[in-house]
Amino acid sequence: MRRPATFAWIAIGAGIALAAMTPASAHATPSTGVSAVTLSKQTVDGKDYIVSDITIAPGGSTGWHTHRGEIYGVMKSGTLTHYAADCSQDGVYQAGDPITDPTGPDHVHIARNLGTTPLVLEVTYVDPAGAPTSDSAPNPGCDFN
Repeated sequence: MRRPATFAWIAIGAGIALAAMTPASAHATPSTGVSAVTLSKQTVDGKDYIVSDITIAPGGSTGWHTHRGEIYGVMKSGTLTHYAADCSQDGVYQAGDPITDPTGPDHVHIARNLGTTPLVLEVTYVDPAGAPTSDSAPNPGCDFN
C-alpha cells in the first residue's frame, strides 16, 4: 500500500519541479468596453485601407497593443487618454482632435476612456494586406486603477 502513495508523491514533486522550471508566459491584455464598426475596406497594391468607427465605453480600454501599419484617426466624441509602454500618459484627445499611433512591435500602447460618456474615434488603418489592425501585447508593468 505504501508504494502507490510514494509514487504519487514522486509524481507530484516532479510536476512541481517541472512547473518551476517552465518560464512564465506573457499574457496579452484584452480590451474592455470596445466595439468597432468597419465603414469601408479596400486592398490596393498590397495594402489594406480600412476605415472604422471605434467606440470605447466609460471605463473601457483597448488593452495593450501594437500596430503593423499606419493609423490616422479623428476623435468624433468623448475623451481618449493614451499611454506609452513606460506608463506615461502621452496624449489626451478630444472631439475634433487628430490622432496617430506609432508603428511596430516596439511601440506598445493603450487607449482608455476615463470619462463618463462613450468616446468615438474614426480611424483609417493602412496595413499590409491581410494583417490585423492591431496585435495584442502584454501589460508592460503599468498599474492603472
